[in-house]
Amino acid sequence: MAINRKLGKRTDIRMAMLKTQVTDLILHGRIETTEARAKETKAIADSLISLAIKEKDNFEMVDVKVIKAKLDSKGNKVTELVKSKNDKEYLRVVKEETTEKRQKDMPTRLNARRKMMKLVNKVKDAEGNNIDLTSKLFNEIAPKYAGKNVGGYTRIVKAGPRRGDAAEKAILELI
Repeated sequence: MAINRKLGKRTDIRMAMLKTQVTDLILHGRIETTEARAKETKAIADSLISLAIKEKDNFEMVDVKVIKAKLDSKGNKVTELVKSKNDKEYLRVVKEETTEKRQKDMPTRLNARRKMMKLVNKVKDAEGNNIDLTSKLFNEIAPKYAGKNVGGYTRIVKAGPRRGDAAEKAILELI
């Protein structure tokens, strides 16, 4: 007996489809799909959320030295005129060193982040900036479900038969 549904697809195609559905579920909060696909996606999404809840506070704050270009009042880089060894002049950007506090993942949280990155796709917003779904899982979704018992972070609502092939539709959403 099979442990998971094959959904009429080869393994690589099925895993890519489920990865895309999990990504869309985390990004938008709900997706509409067939009932069988929703059940498979629900299992993966619930495991990711429970992993995020387990590791959400497992980090430490560290001071990091950061070397940045010095900016003027308009936000442009400050440059200075410098002579090279062979008496040629060129402009060099002035750098300044500061310290910042940043989160450093502990080893188990780093491992959890890598597992999550295996199961979600990279996503860009409308402006072309990358959206970090693992950070969204740790910082937004995990605190929301922190007090809840293990499992049950998603819900499947049946939506009737699909027009065309009469496959049973379902809406999968984060509770």
